Amino acid sequence: MPLGNLTSQFFANVYLNELDKFVKHKLKARYYIRYVDDFVILHSSKEQLEKWKKEIEIFLKGELKLELHLDKSKIISLSKGVDFVGFRNFYHFKLLRKRNIINVKRKIKLFNDGKIPAEKFKEIFQGWSAYASWANSYNLKRKFIRRTTALNTLPSMRR
Repeated sequence: MPLGNLTSQFFANVYLNELDKFVKHKLKARYYIRYVDDFVILHSSKEQLEKWKKEIEIFLKGELKLELHLDKSKIISLSKGVDFVGFRNFYHFKLLRKRNIINVKRKIKLFNDGKIPAEKFKEIFQGWSAYASWANSYNLKRKFIRRTTALNTLPSMRR
């Protein structure tokens, strides 16, 4: 099954339902968020998070025959930003990932150089703009619109 396929997402949610029950009912983690195979647990105590991580590793290995990803399973301060579902999430705000910003800058340059047609760029930018709207990105979006030549020829882009 291809990664990202709706079927694989569905089965990941079904399979990992047991993890949800374990974390919420056994560990009693109050702030637990899971999207498909990514999850975050928030707690003020680093020691508590380390304890829970060990218990989750044991549960996943014993009950679901899964392992946590070594590089992606970290205990970090929310003040440094938690990378989750496409954003860097902080306590009171969220930002876009740097690679996403770099990617849209590259597409703006291609459009400005005439390598992407206006209608195609309009689709690309509107999709990115909708995604970026979920983050604290108002000023960034305005900056990118100013950088983009000929956007005034696209009626829905003149905001």
